[in-house]
Amino acid sequence: MPGLRADGRALSLLFETAVPMDATASTPARTGRPLPGRAEQRATRIVFFIAGFGMAAWAPLVPFAKANTGLDEGALGLLLLCFGAGSLVTMPLSGAIAARFGCRLALIVASAVICVSLPLLPVLTSPVLLAAMLFVFGAGVGSVDCVMNIQAVIVERASGRTMMSGFHGLFSVGGILGAGGVSLLLMLGASPLAAALVVAGLIVLAIMAAGPALLPYGGEGDGPAFAVPRGIVLFIGILCFILFLAEGSVLDWSSVFLSAERGLDPAHAGFGYSAFALTMTIGRLTGDRIVRRLGPRVIMLGGGILAAAGFAVATLIAHPLAGFLGFALVGAGCSNIVPVLYSAVGRQKTMPEHIAVPAISTLGYLGILAGPAAIGFVAHAASLPAAFLLLSVLLLGVAFSSSWVGGR
Repeated sequence: MPGLRADGRALSLLFETAVPMDATASTPARTGRPLPGRAEQRATRIVFFIAGFGMAAWAPLVPFAKANTGLDEGALGLLLLCFGAGSLVTMPLSGAIAARFGCRLALIVASAVICVSLPLLPVLTSPVLLAAMLFVFGAGVGSVDCVMNIQAVIVERASGRTMMSGFHGLFSVGGILGAGGVSLLLMLGASPLAAALVVAGLIVLAIMAAGPALLPYGGEGDGPAFAVPRGIVLFIGILCFILFLAEGSVLDWSSVFLSAERGLDPAHAGFGYSAFALTMTIGRLTGDRIVRRLGPRVIMLGGGILAAAGFAVATLIAHPLAGFLGFALVGAGCSNIVPVLYSAVGRQKTMPEHIAVPAISTLGYLGILAGPAAIGFVAHAASLPAAFLLLSVLLLGVAFSSSWVGGR
């Protein structure tokens, strides 16, 4: 269809970057596969955008799902765990699928799952059906998240340049536009179903633009479909767990902290997370150049110390502005550490990437899911500031582990 092809080409131009064509783009790899080049880099940016866009689009629709099912807050909280369960179950499976059938097929199918399930979430009236559909939606999001990182590892390694921060930056941009775009549509009078269908349509256009340049393979190296992470992969996974635990804690507890501990109006307390998200997005969009200049070890050391200092500033200085500043520092410090860790997975030789990437992605996701409960437990036993200071200590551990991860 000419119109759709034209739309796809136009959309792909949004993700074009002014970088020179890689010298290795047309050089056959040892496996006989052509090495990824500029088109594959652009396609990788698009799928990172899709992941952030599709996942964040769900957030403004949650109140409608709650109203349609008649659930109270407690029941809704339990039901929302189905999203995380779907992601955790499918991440290891998606790595095996990508290795068997390629990143292209895995990403297209997973994106289709998102497009089909998202519009149903705000209109279902049965809690059981909503739980099942949330599991399916989480499976689609988790699969895209895992396989896009497999593609990113391969594409970055082939380029010989640092690109991972920029990829993850597009995820953050997608999240901002997904949540903001759906909220805007709802404010303009669109129904939840119509807003979700707009999101699904844009994802279809995006995956059409990316599809031809997505990798038809999903890993380099041999190995079983499933394996327990070991060695450096396990260590990187633990670091990802800590970083995602910190991110999830800011998402779920920053507003509570600013309102309960600093006396801020609850209507304004949400800007604490906004400060975090803004500095993280800026950090990732500019991070590739910084990582090239300073190197991954300095990024991990400096970023970990900066993020730890952010939690310390927020908790030790009893002023709301210190809270905003502290959460902004956490976002800036954490922004490029996870991309550096994924790049390290591409350098290690312990496990092939189609096994290693799902392993660290799953551990990281466990950090996001465990964050609210873990912080709540510590806050109940001691206090919320004490829980944030514990995160500060863990982030210092990430900082001083930089020499073991690799890179210059």
